[in-house]
Amino acid sequence: MRSTGRFVRRHWASMCVVAVTLILYAVAWPTLRLTHEVSPQVMPLLSAAAVFPMLLVWVRPLLGWALTAATALVVPVVVDRVDGFDYPWQVVHIIVMLVLVAAVSVREDIRVVLAVWLATVLLFFGFVPGNDGWGWAIGITAVVVFGLLVRWLVISRRQLAHEEEVSELERARRAILEEKAHIARDLHDIVAHHMSMIVVQAQSAPYRLPTMPDEVRAEFDTIGAAAREALNDVRGLLGVLRSDGQLPESAPQPGLDRIADLFEASRRAGIRLDARTTGVPVGVTDAVALTMYRILQESLTNSARHAPGAEVATCLEWGKGTVTISVTNGPGEPGDSAPDHGGGTGIRGMAERAAAVGGNLVAHPRPDGGFEVRALLPTLAA
Repeated sequence: MRSTGRFVRRHWASMCVVAVTLILYAVAWPTLRLTHEVSPQVMPLLSAAAVFPMLLVWVRPLLGWALTAATALVVPVVVDRVDGFDYPWQVVHIIVMLVLVAAVSVREDIRVVLAVWLATVLLFFGFVPGNDGWGWAIGITAVVVFGLLVRWLVISRRQLAHEEEVSELERARRAILEEKAHIARDLHDIVAHHMSMIVVQAQSAPYRLPTMPDEVRAEFDTIGAAAREALNDVRGLLGVLRSDGQLPESAPQPGLDRIADLFEASRRAGIRLDARTTGVPVGVTDAVALTMYRILQESLTNSARHAPGAEVATCLEWGKGTVTISVTNGPGEPGDSAPDHGGGTGIRGMAERAAAVGGNLVAHPRPDGGFEVRALLPTLAA
């Protein structure tokens, strides 16, 4: 909206410049014979040379001044004046010259402004009659000072607008931070509390139920470990939401060293997992390592949720400059209803993670009723 308004203002300003230039030309042409002895054929050309540089007042004021100054330098030498007219130029020509001097003062570098001021003053000193040069020097100086004041006013307004924009962005940033803090509080109240209760109940179950079999006790230990890991992830998310987005995360993120623990936790949770690695593992960035971990974590969770009891196979294929992650599972046990794998946001989130580090991910059902997730990610070894 602001850019549209600026375009409209520039359009109207350009229209005004064209209109004023045409009016000045309409005045300069017929009155040229009243001040200078020129033939009718030369009148339109000489008037145009004096007035049309005005069209450059917004886009190239320095060029416009140079053109009208050159005309002002040539006219007194090659064109005679009529008797009784002492000035070397028409009044319209002087007006155009002063307007362009003012425009140069507003738009150009200060050194250019000083050069234009000096050249214009010398031009008037050289051609105006009598002692009028001093008066014109004072007048030209006043025009330049006025242009510089306008220039500084424009700069001040731009700086003020920039500061207001920065303040507005800061207010929006603070509002976002407050909203993130509110989300963090809600997550803590809703999720972290219940996850903590699950951990406490899982850890206290062997003491509350001393007669439980060892298999059940081991199952509770697995539940407690999984709940603690999920609680740590939630706390890490809360830390991100509470931060201002300027500092790097201080909490360590899961990477390659945690993948083996992820596989072991999945086996303890009852997943029949076959994990294989081919090729020689190489170094990867922290972002790629975290992406690998999250893709494996989400894929194993989806397999357990949508195909309970199915065999799951994971494979990390290390190649030259890439690592391929594949997670496949067979169909779930008969009688279990497996929801559609593409109905949630997990696959989309994995694909976005892969794309963020320069990789790609595909996920699709298998002909045997199972499902496959396959991701190709870049490594440091290229």
